[in-house]
Amino acid sequence: MFSRYKKASVQTAAPVQPAAPAEAPAAPEVAQASPAARRQAAAQAPARVAPADKEKKRKERLGEVKLELHRALLDNLNLSALDQASEAELREEISDIAGEVLQDKGMVLNRDERRSMMNDLYDEVKGLGPLEALLKDESVSDILVNGPQQIFVEREGKLQLSDITFKDEKHLMRIIDKIVSAVGRRVDESNPYVDARLADGSRFNAMVPPIAIDGSLVSIRKFKKDKLGIDDLVKFGAFTEEMAIYLQAAVATRLNVIVSGGTGSGKTTTLNALSSFIDNSERILTIEDTAELQLQQTHVGRMESRPPNVEGKGAVTPRDCLKNALRMRPDRIIVGETRGEEVIDMLQAMNTGHDGSMTTIHANSARDGVARLENMIAMAGIEMPLKAMRSQISSAVNLIVQASRLQDGSRRMVSITEITGMEGDVISMQEIFRFQRVGLTPDNKILGHFTATGVRSAFAERFRMWGYDVPSSIYEPFRGA
Repeated sequence: MFSRYKKASVQTAAPVQPAAPAEAPAAPEVAQASPAARRQAAAQAPARVAPADKEKKRKERLGEVKLELHRALLDNLNLSALDQASEAELREEISDIAGEVLQDKGMVLNRDERRSMMNDLYDEVKGLGPLEALLKDESVSDILVNGPQQIFVEREGKLQLSDITFKDEKHLMRIIDKIVSAVGRRVDESNPYVDARLADGSRFNAMVPPIAIDGSLVSIRKFKKDKLGIDDLVKFGAFTEEMAIYLQAAVATRLNVIVSGGTGSGKTTTLNALSSFIDNSERILTIEDTAELQLQQTHVGRMESRPPNVEGKGAVTPRDCLKNALRMRPDRIIVGETRGEEVIDMLQAMNTGHDGSMTTIHANSARDGVARLENMIAMAGIEMPLKAMRSQISSAVNLIVQASRLQDGSRRMVSITEITGMEGDVISMQEIFRFQRVGLTPDNKILGHFTATGVRSAFAERFRMWGYDVPSSIYEPFRGA
């Protein structure tokens, strides 16, 4: 095999001692003794071990043995040959080495314990250790590590503490180093934070001590292998059929769309779904910090920004990508998230022949989204009168889709708002659809329904001219109730 394992090189330890016998019944003379004598006898008697304590000690012992087995694997496996080895070969080799070590230590495992330990060891060698099981769990959407002993996961929009832990901070740091080194990054005291992408496309962010006070902080936003389409989102209750009809017309007739929402509200998922309405003949260029968009069209060019290297050079910002994209004859430009000075180039692209462009921003409502655009333009250092700034926004952006994660963990498209122009110094907006909340169930589930506001779209004539005869009935209030 490809290992260099030698049994003689493994340090053996004393076999596990059998548990102490249970305490014998007290002798008659002890029972009849004075209270002081009974206390002295009780102090000298061996303590009973509760079943829960035995189980806890066994788990701790298993953890120690697993750590020693992992060290033995690192010492005895030819790591340079692992890339050429099949999974079956590697598992067999790990089983052989672990079997020898367990035999030398006198440790006997049942079938389930042995299978679990072999899987953990394989994940340590080839995967991401304790995180591997969570990455394979389809029900988990986010993994949040707060130091080695606390790992939270998000399921169905709700955070919950998992029973998975790292051995210590050194173990956690080794997994972090394994992730970042695979993408040519590094993280240490001089560079204590890193943003990267896992092999499956999941977003990875980490901060390490001394910035992270109580142990390294890690967040992983898992990459969805199965792209959710419009039909899926309608089925899940994110919005209604009427809203889908309207959005299809809006995207197909090349309105400029901004998807607004908070962290984890489903902005990227919504953007992916909306992109399915783009015609297959159009050239699309995407720009992201971390590639997450899953466009299915034929003609798609993908770009990803890059942080500076160790020397502080070589950075490629989203604005650099956007400026270059404008020279590459795109029909549409899709920016994964606009968060800085690239906003001015995005607005100019929307205003100069790249109709149908889309992006996401962080905001709590459509009106807040417009204010965020104004703030980002100001942060870009561009001196522009407020009225000129708002005129630029109102002419560039046609539609704001507001996504939200509600308190019960459900995600809804809570508002669709059109920007219709300027009234004096104020941007004029009209809401077409909204999610109307009506209460809570006893188990804290949101009660509510989608409804049209009764306002007819300002782009209805545009829809008709492009061949999308959107029925006027979709604008009737309470249609989605």
